[in-house]
Formats: sequence, C-alpha cells, structure tokens
Amino acid sequence: MTTHVLILCTHNSARSVLAEGMLNHWAKKLGLDVQAHSAGSAPSGRINPFAIEALQAAGVDTHGYRSKSWDEFSRDGAPPLSVVITVCDSAAAEQCPVFFGGTGGQPVKVHWGYPDPSNAEGGDEGKRRAFELTRQAIGYRMLQLLQLPLGTLGKPELQRALADISGS
Repeated sequence: MTTHVLILCTHNSARSVLAEGMLNHWAKKLGLDVQAHSAGSAPSGRINPFAIEALQAAGVDTHGYRSKSWDEFSRDGAPPLSVVITVCDSAAAEQCPVFFGGTGGQPVKVHWGYPDPSNAEGGDEGKRRAFELTRQAIGYRMLQLLQLPLGTLGKPELQRALADISGS
C-alpha cells in the first residue's frame, strides 16, 4: 500500500517543491512505494524557476509540477495521507485543514524548517547556490525518512522517528 506524504509551505513554490521532488526521486530509485505531494496554504500559482533548475540538475523529473492549494488534499478522493511535513515556519504556524490518513485517522505531522532560498543575497548566482544547498539538505532528510519501516511503524513510533530526524 502506497505511503502518501504531503509537504507544505505557504506558497508551494520552493521548499515544498524541492521536498516533493527529492522524496519521489529517492523513493523511485530505492524501489519504495512512497508518493510525495506538495501544496501551500496560499499557493503562488507558480514554481520558482530556481527550484525547478535545482531539481533538474539533480536528475529529478519535474514534469507536471504545479503550485497548488492544500485544500486539494482535504477533499473527497484525495490520497490517504500518512505524513504531513511543513518546511517553512509560517506554514507550520497556520491552522491546517483536516487531512485524512490511510486508516481514516489524522496523518502524523512534523515540522522540518528550512530558510527560504528565495531570499538569498548575491543575485541569481546566490539564489542558485541557496536553492542547491536547500535541495541537498532536504534530500538528505528525505533519504532518512525512506530508511524508516513506514509500513510497520505505529503513529507514536513514526512521530518519534520523524522528530528524531529533525533533531527536535
């Protein structure tokens, strides 16, 4: 059974997209039945081109990526979510809609914050470098997530394991 992971950020244009791309990329490479999705509380309607550039440079297929609202994941027909990860502080502080877990309960939620690479100084090269460093940091955590026995952990154990990954 597929483990669905939703990654949230306010605008769904940078960090959440990097996380979605890296989690799907690593899951596919490792042959794991994990599907990442990303969304935002106030989606910008566009993905930051530096995010797409960083993912493509790492060999990630970005076809079909789009900035979307988290409301899509609280409607009938939405994938049953096992984990919800916030990757920006403002999204973590917001009241999330009700998401449905695979067993009809709520998914496990965790905050893995990253600075916004869009705010990097140094012009385009500074932003490019910040996006790449953010992609690498996010990619490392996604690999750690994929090392967990997702299909066998109960919610309390999964919550602890995800908190351990974040260091909190």
